[in-house]
Amino acid sequence: MLEVILKSLADSEPVHAPSYVGGTWTDTRDSGQRTGPYVRRTVSTASTVGPTDISEAIEKADRYAPQVADLAPAARADTLECASAAATAHRDALARLLALELGKPLKDGLTEIDRVASTLAVCASEARRIGGETLPVAGWGTGVGNSAFTYRAPAGVALAITPFNAPANLLAHKLGASFAAGNTTLVKSPPQAPGTTAAIVALLLDSGMPPQAVQLLHGGGETGSALCAAPEVDVISFTGSAPTGAAVARAAGAKRLILELGGNAATIVCEDADIAAAAKVCARTGYSNSGQSCISVQRVYVHRSRYADFLDAFTAAVDTLVVGDPLDPGTDIGSMVDEAAADRVVTWAAEARELGAGILRGGERDGATVRPTIVAGPPDNASVVMHEVFGALVAVMPYDDFDTVVATCNTSRYGLQAGLFTHDLKRVFTAWRRLEVGGLIVNGSSNFRLDHVPFGGVKDSGFGRESPRWLIDDFTTVKTLTLRGLSVWGDRTELGDENQ
Repeated sequence: MLEVILKSLADSEPVHAPSYVGGTWTDTRDSGQRTGPYVRRTVSTASTVGPTDISEAIEKADRYAPQVADLAPAARADTLECASAAATAHRDALARLLALELGKPLKDGLTEIDRVASTLAVCASEARRIGGETLPVAGWGTGVGNSAFTYRAPAGVALAITPFNAPANLLAHKLGASFAAGNTTLVKSPPQAPGTTAAIVALLLDSGMPPQAVQLLHGGGETGSALCAAPEVDVISFTGSAPTGAAVARAAGAKRLILELGGNAATIVCEDADIAAAAKVCARTGYSNSGQSCISVQRVYVHRSRYADFLDAFTAAVDTLVVGDPLDPGTDIGSMVDEAAADRVVTWAAEARELGAGILRGGERDGATVRPTIVAGPPDNASVVMHEVFGALVAVMPYDDFDTVVATCNTSRYGLQAGLFTHDLKRVFTAWRRLEVGGLIVNGSSNFRLDHVPFGGVKDSGFGRESPRWLIDDFTTVKTLTLRGLSVWGDRTELGDENQ
């Protein structure tokens, strides 16, 4: 199937994304169309599923789960390593597909596919090290004469619901880690990226993933709700907005959940920071993928003594960014996912201006393409400060006191990741301790992630941690074996005097 998808891409034809159920690529009742936000034409179609298809996929996944669990970790790891190499081999074509479906610049798409390869390789490594423990039961009187052991067993049926902004790499995290753990996985694709999702599933199948290990379903919210509510599903990994995450939790009921939700990321620039370097980093990471990242730089707080210098350097750095065709290798900023998302950014920038902020750059759009927007000095009640923009806009504000700015950062209902530019270690540890976030990036912006490091948030940013090692913990269950009357430890509670 990957060959078919890539051939359509090479022929400049719309990519068709069938569903994959029961080991067969199938065209179901109707096809949804994806209009590329930059090219403004149909770039992919998807075979959307109905209730019968969903029921069949759930039944098959439940039946296949014991079979996939029997596959040795070494075999799972070999498949994932093969898939990692395949991602690298097809990186150019896959990046082009991302550009067409999402308006993501080629340079960002190439980076995402490189991360897919890295993520799958890490999943392979983690599959090889899944183990258990010998428990020290004889350390307490009640355990004397017994032995106990644990191992991490596959959870069974996993559900992976992926977002549009990084559909390839986040699917690699979820499906790769689930397979590494020994599960079968139901994949629900984002409607904005059906072709990319089908391509990654096909890549894994072509690399040796058994057909019993994955089912791919295309559809909207009703499809996701039906899958979440299925009693056969044992664990759900969802990445998306906070409201949708709450709906997932309600539909799921008493299931294990990993929810990576929204963000309103803050970066603090202290007076001792390298202002020029900080400005360049914030410009590059505030507008990459048109700001459509849950950790994208949104709020920048700069010490008042350096505020004017930072704004000058930041504006100059933003002026160097190239806005245009995402298929052009030189483009830094393509389009947003659709015109409605672009309009939200422009509307919020206009609101901030009415509240007294300065719009130093941008604040306008051409279709789904938003020019990089700089909002200077918005008040705390502006939407660009209070809510998740998820777009090509950065708000820059001055602060006077470090303790106060940390508290200000914490006023957000989100808490995913933050950035801090300083050389003062006391401030580093203070921020690490006090900031209500899942991760802190020092001398970098909030928008930095290593795929083999735990990633996730607090508050409305969700719970659980993405990254293969930590996902595998959630995708497995601890099973304990206790041996009565058989001990690997000493089983005497006192010594006699036979040696005296």
